[in-house]
Amino acid sequence: MRKFAAAMGSRLVIAIPYLWLLALFLVPFFIVLKISLSQTAIAMPPYLPVFGLEQGVSGFLQGLREFSFDNYLWLLGDPIYIKAYLSSLFIAAVSTVLTLLVGYPIAYGMARAPTAVRPLLLMAVILPFWTSFLIRVYAWIGILKPEGLLNQFLFFLGVIDQPLVILNTTTAVYVGIVYSYLPFMVLPLYATLEKMDYALIEAAEDLGCTPLSAFWKITFPLSFPGVIAGSMLVFIPAVGEFVIPDLLGGSETLMIGKTLWDEFFTNRDWPVSSAVAIVLLLILVLPIVYFQRAQARAREQ
Repeated sequence: MRKFAAAMGSRLVIAIPYLWLLALFLVPFFIVLKISLSQTAIAMPPYLPVFGLEQGVSGFLQGLREFSFDNYLWLLGDPIYIKAYLSSLFIAAVSTVLTLLVGYPIAYGMARAPTAVRPLLLMAVILPFWTSFLIRVYAWIGILKPEGLLNQFLFFLGVIDQPLVILNTTTAVYVGIVYSYLPFMVLPLYATLEKMDYALIEAAEDLGCTPLSAFWKITFPLSFPGVIAGSMLVFIPAVGEFVIPDLLGGSETLMIGKTLWDEFFTNRDWPVSSAVAIVLLLILVLPIVYFQRAQARAREQ
């Protein structure tokens, strides 16, 4: 009886995350997929077919026959959507590299700091999460606008004689993404660097390596899992980012998040917007799955 209870308990523990994924990922995914295969209609909801329990099995099968891939063909034939996807991927990739360049020295300094100071530094990295994401992005408007704090400070130092135009440009989007997602890069890097055995660095220097050479040959390769984890945590949400390009970017800043918003709320075209979301999900998920399988094969070798 105890063995049966223990087996049931272990299965329940394993089943909980699968049920969580089923309820919060798979079910919404199939709902969005179904809408993306539907046709736009002037109705509520604004798409056809709509499955209802009152229609029975025959109505369900009839609705399946009305599905089509016209919305996906529309995306492939419209250069605006292709440009939005490519622009989003480019902006997210550049932002990820910038975040890595800023976050790596921070994480390295935290990992090499005295043990008593590390909790305070970790708290300083997490502290921005105590403030609303929207408020933090709005704050950058006051900093980056022509009469904002940044230009006033540069005027005070005598560095510029004309205000810098940063707000409503792609540069402002980069600044907003790097600032907002910097903790997601720092925390995985810190977790990896903190566990590293720094005796290896001392041994490399004793064997003639310069500090820079020891960093590239030992520290960076050992921290590579943290680099990958942090880059994924920054790149994936940055591709679909809407708030930052909407508030800090200009009319020329084209990202798929803004395009998805316009299709859904302005044009009221739910099927096309759902198709945009499905394609974005596939763009992000497929490379991640491929990378995980490649890592698994490498570990087996």
